[in-house]
Amino acid sequence: MSTEILHREKKKNLLPKLRFQEFEEEYEQSKFGELYSFHTTNSLSRDKLNYKFGNVYNIHYGDIHTKFKSHFYLRKEYVPQINKDVDLSKIKEELYCKNGDIIIADASEDYADIGKSIELIDIDNVKLLAGLHTFLARPITNKTKIGYISYLMKSSNLRKQIMTIAQGTKVLSLSSSRVSNLELNIPTLPEQQKIASFLSAVDEKIQQLSRKRELLEQYKKGVMQQLFSGKLRFKDENGNDYPDWEEKKLGEIAEKRIVKNKDNKINLVFTNSAMQGIVNQRDFFDKDIANQNNLLGYYIVENNDFVYNPRISTNAPVGPISRNYLDTGIMSPLYSVFRFKEGYLDFIECFFNSSLWHIHMKNISNYGARDDRMSFSSSDFYKMPIPFPSIEEQKKIATFLLSIEDKIESTNKQITQTQMFKKGLLQQMFV
Repeated sequence: MSTEILHREKKKNLLPKLRFQEFEEEYEQSKFGELYSFHTTNSLSRDKLNYKFGNVYNIHYGDIHTKFKSHFYLRKEYVPQINKDVDLSKIKEELYCKNGDIIIADASEDYADIGKSIELIDIDNVKLLAGLHTFLARPITNKTKIGYISYLMKSSNLRKQIMTIAQGTKVLSLSSSRVSNLELNIPTLPEQQKIASFLSAVDEKIQQLSRKRELLEQYKKGVMQQLFSGKLRFKDENGNDYPDWEEKKLGEIAEKRIVKNKDNKINLVFTNSAMQGIVNQRDFFDKDIANQNNLLGYYIVENNDFVYNPRISTNAPVGPISRNYLDTGIMSPLYSVFRFKEGYLDFIECFFNSSLWHIHMKNISNYGARDDRMSFSSSDFYKMPIPFPSIEEQKKIATFLLSIEDKIESTNKQITQTQMFKKGLLQQMFV
């Protein structure tokens, strides 16, 4: 192959698939270590940090993994401070962070987070240190524009390089020497600025949508408490009050379902997830958990049956109750299956999406031996009090709450679409 052809191919490789129209220059290749120098970080554990007192802030690698944004503004983040009894007198001035520094998490349990980084855009002129399991990298040339490198570090090319240099089995780690050899393809400063500004605007859109979703969820939670406690009431079509509410026990309006899977005829196994509701077990776990050869003792679950899962989780502190929207399947006998004889099902489902019934469960239950399951008698479970307005008011309440849920779902879709748009940009705007 001729030298000329090689040059053309190399040049082609240094041009992104997607770029702003006014830029045509080829990207410049550099090693990370040619653009950034590394500075010593501390190894302070969480017990040396607090969120109340101190003169020096500290970046812990766990916060890079879980909460800090790529563009780091101190005033927008919840950052711990170093305890006052920690001696910092020997810390040299150059070890304190500066705007434009990159802080990289050098340890992780999985490839998705190894090498995750933040770029310090504005630290408000306060004292800030990079802490445990981090690298502090500082620009040593004028070839990089603040705000650009943090996006480059998330591009497909850099993520592949970082995963390649990660070492370890149970815990992955990076070395500064290996990070120094990462190959960076850098456009001109004006193009860096435009890319950073554009992607920052996309991030801002995602943050706005996330905030909108958070506010809708808070509103929904508050209005559910008001509605199901009877503090907030609807009027009928003529502006008159609906009849007073009744309170009925679950066992009065629903029947326990203990129809077993005779002859092993049904092998579609469901699970009740706190986040997703009733789903196909194989889809949820990506494999079969139940013994497919012996499903005789499993309960049959039909469309519009409700299922209680006694498994405790962060999203379901007393276990979830979910409505089955799928066809007929079966559930482990560890679950409680029941079907309503009266009531508007959308209203009942909304009630179980609230937390008002949690009080009853906490009153009747003991935690299991592993402290991850609720334990109670079946008779106590079916004594659960259910607020029971007239059917007309049940429908109004459900319609109102479901309209909020539709707005939340619409916002979720917008967030997902914008995140996918950003992912595509990260793949195509960088080399």
